[in-house]
Amino acid sequence: MKKLIPSLIAGAVAALALVIAPVHAQPKPQEKVTLMLNWYLYSEHAPFFLGKERGFYAEEGIDLDIQEGRGSAVTAQAVAAKSATFGYIDVTTMIKAAAKGAPLKSTGVLFQLSPMSVMGFAEKNIKTPKDIIGKTVATTPGDSMSQMWPLFLKVNNIQPDQVKIVSGDGQTKLNAVMSGQADLLLGYVMDQAIKLQDATGKQVYPIRFADSGINQISSGIIANKSLLTDNPDLVKRFMRASTRAAEAAEKSPEAAVDAMLKANPKAGVRDTLIVGMKQSVALYHTKETASQRPFRVSMKNVSDSLDLLVQYGGMDTATRGKPEDYVSLDFLPN
Repeated sequence: MKKLIPSLIAGAVAALALVIAPVHAQPKPQEKVTLMLNWYLYSEHAPFFLGKERGFYAEEGIDLDIQEGRGSAVTAQAVAAKSATFGYIDVTTMIKAAAKGAPLKSTGVLFQLSPMSVMGFAEKNIKTPKDIIGKTVATTPGDSMSQMWPLFLKVNNIQPDQVKIVSGDGQTKLNAVMSGQADLLLGYVMDQAIKLQDATGKQVYPIRFADSGINQISSGIIANKSLLTDNPDLVKRFMRASTRAAEAAEKSPEAAVDAMLKANPKAGVRDTLIVGMKQSVALYHTKETASQRPFRVSMKNVSDSLDLLVQYGGMDTATRGKPEDYVSLDFLPN
């Protein structure tokens, strides 16, 4: 009998394991979620692909579909219409839409330093805002930079009719500068500046909006306000996964770029994207948020951005509101 006891115990343990194992093996139910980006794929989008590749979203029960965008304003419209669950866009563009009644709110700001600039080849010797007068600038109607462009001109006392504008999509802007049809284009320091230099071998000189005192919050996550009340748990899970993705990209920009190229090999040239990703990471924090996790913006930064929009960006003082009206940190992990 004594010899039978170990066998009985072993048999019981094995039976128990058969009962328990299937429970642990059950995959977490996945909820389909769409993230619409602000533009065609480039460096700053790589963290989301890294998070998806490493299973951060799946661990939160999220089946993430990442879609390219055609400008921040267009993505904002899609989120407002609920045709996209989340958007990744210029948050000041969202604020202007929300101030006019769009049911939108940001649940985290990733770029807390503005990457916007007007840029051209260094050989043209256009190095100050005043040098732009009389020049031709290529813009994309509806994107975040074109919406901030009037603010940049006003801050620098430049009349709109002192600059000629040509319009086109992202590639058209690049082609216009490379062919000489435009002297400058509106672009991001970690995107178009690198693409121009990579395509031509010529040095590019960006005039940063931030250097003119327009140091506004930039890219972040937005959602429809109804989602925040109807499914706050999903928002928390999405932001938790996105925070982990941004942190992973900070530690390894190369891995983030490789994940994006694996998902979409036509996203760009690896070396160029890595340079852009490193420059993107440099925009994640201000001095006030240096010790914080990504997306946790300082509300003073948001307030300063609102002041600039009221003073220069055509935002009605009556609709300014408070930073908390437009940005919430409640869905971010500690």
